[in-house]
Amino acid sequence: MKVEDGLGVGIRRDAPVKLYPFLDYFRGFEDNPAVREIFGDGAGTVLGGLKVEFFSSPFGYMGTSDQDGHLLVSTHHLKTGDFKTLYLDVIHELCHVKQHMDGRPLFSQEYEYVDNPTEVEAYLSTVKEARRIGLTDAEIIEYLKVEWISREQHGRLVERMGIRLPHPTGTDRTTSR
Repeated sequence: MKVEDGLGVGIRRDAPVKLYPFLDYFRGFEDNPAVREIFGDGAGTVLGGLKVEFFSSPFGYMGTSDQDGHLLVSTHHLKTGDFKTLYLDVIHELCHVKQHMDGRPLFSQEYEYVDNPTEVEAYLSTVKEARRIGLTDAEIIEYLKVEWISREQHGRLVERMGIRLPHPTGTDRTTSR
């Protein structure tokens, strides 16, 4: 370990990442219709090779590594999150895994989060699955609220998903894509 000059301390920078098999923690996804739509007939093979890394933080939910495409999951979110939210988050992140496999960049400074083509695609897949499992538009709108986007961005995301926003007077208005 290199000791930094003048400070008398060193920081080892090669800490290993501990990865676990996805299917040890997330069962049945290989036969899930939404996952099969993402990966096709190779869903079982992809998920059989997919790894997940758990991190301990009261902040954060799930993500996908842009380095190698493994999943990142907050143990706090895993323990305290609503089951349907966790389920939809996995579907969303598996879309990102597929995008990574296809060589698509997951993060781009060119777009705001809600405008990033990879996010829009992942959310479209997630919303489709949310509807398939019976969530109402109101529940989906709530699911799409995340603290790192503004109210305006949330509204834009909801509209991109083709969801009818309640009009302030109580009537619905049709949104455009």
